[in-house]
Amino acid sequence: MRAQPVAPAVGPTSIAAAPDVLAAERLFSAWMEGQIAYRGLPGVAVGVVSDQQLVWFKGFGYADIKANRPVTASTRFRMASNSKLFTAIAIMQLREDGKLRLDDPVVKYLPWFKARTAGSDDGPITIEQLLSHSSGLQREAGDHWESLSFPTASEVEHLYPERQAAFAPATRWKYSNLAFTVAGRVVETVSGETWADYLQKHIFDPLGMTESSVDKNVPELTAPYGRRMPDGTREILPFIDSRGMAAATGLTSDVNDMAKFMSAQFRRGPRGGSQIVSSGSWREMLRVRSVDETWTSGSGLGFDVKRVKDRTYIGHGGGYLGNTTQTLIQLDDKVGVIVLTNTNDSNPSDIANQLMATVGQVVATASKPKTAPVAWNPAWARFAGLYRGRWGDQQVVLLNDRLAIIAPNAPNLDNPVTLDPVGEGRFRYGAPTGGSAIGEIVSFAEVAGRPMRMTVGDTWVDRVQGP
Repeated sequence: MRAQPVAPAVGPTSIAAAPDVLAAERLFSAWMEGQIAYRGLPGVAVGVVSDQQLVWFKGFGYADIKANRPVTASTRFRMASNSKLFTAIAIMQLREDGKLRLDDPVVKYLPWFKARTAGSDDGPITIEQLLSHSSGLQREAGDHWESLSFPTASEVEHLYPERQAAFAPATRWKYSNLAFTVAGRVVETVSGETWADYLQKHIFDPLGMTESSVDKNVPELTAPYGRRMPDGTREILPFIDSRGMAAATGLTSDVNDMAKFMSAQFRRGPRGGSQIVSSGSWREMLRVRSVDETWTSGSGLGFDVKRVKDRTYIGHGGGYLGNTTQTLIQLDDKVGVIVLTNTNDSNPSDIANQLMATVGQVVATASKPKTAPVAWNPAWARFAGLYRGRWGDQQVVLLNDRLAIIAPNAPNLDNPVTLDPVGEGRFRYGAPTGGSAIGEIVSFAEVAGRPMRMTVGDTWVDRVQGP
């Protein structure tokens, strides 16, 4: 028999009430309250998502200290660079509609996009390079972080010819707000809609994100606090419109809406309704296109990808004037965390890592479906032995109620291939790397009950006879 899913150990509606989850929430809350107290943070909102539900929300501190307004689930924050995820999705929607290609030169849609290149033969910058931070473009489109005056769309267009790329396209990972600003202009030009209207119609409405907007000074918006100064004070910053750079940093949202957006990333199927892009487009966005020099972090399309303790996480961080944010998702576990803060020195990435390591991991364990394994059949011990082929020998070894494959002349035994039973004397090839037949079926041909040949995927080796 093949392995069959069984009922989850903890049902979806009871995950939040699981004792281990409640314990992890208390642990994280105690730590977070210490961060608020000792670091003088104004306010923090956190959420933990398991597949299609927001399992836990909690607000710490104040959305507005002077008004004594606490952080709640409806407190809205400037999402900053988490806006880039929406830009990537908009591009992929237009791609699915056949209106553009990822390898199209940007200048095909924006004739003014003719900055000075880093070299004389660099070639055109493509849409894919904008979304993967591999365009080589400068980080910014002006001095807006200091002047607090962001350029309009027309100002971006006029200043662009004065820009010169720092690197040739596809040379290295280089973060660029300018690149996503340009990507937003591509969306507007191709769709014929303003950026805010496009998001409302094609992302917010389908997902039911009723509290999200672009560059609106809405009533539930948190007060934006600057970094803590040596005397303990924090500047209260004004509301600042990101104007022509909205596609890079202009989104406003709350934990409830961002949980809906996060849940969309766990769904698969054809595009339609709340499935805002197809499964194929999700895979395209999450495939790493460029990496930093350390090879531990980089970008897919819009999404940041990083490795932490041999696990892969996606999401994005963001920093706007008075707000910093972090989303962090572990796709295999279908678990994600949301951290929204109303100051510039809260280090939301550190908070998200702690939230994932505590509540997130326990939620992942509680929500994971249990699979009834195929029971070990003692008769399978007969498959153990030496097999020989044109390209080398393979030794099937009987371990403790399981089989493994080693190369007899291998330099070490750190990561042997496992033979995972799928039923009826067939196994799945479990290898540590993707360069082998990982995931393929292993079967044995027998004569008079004696294994004579092992077939792995489409290749085979014969049993060596004798002792």
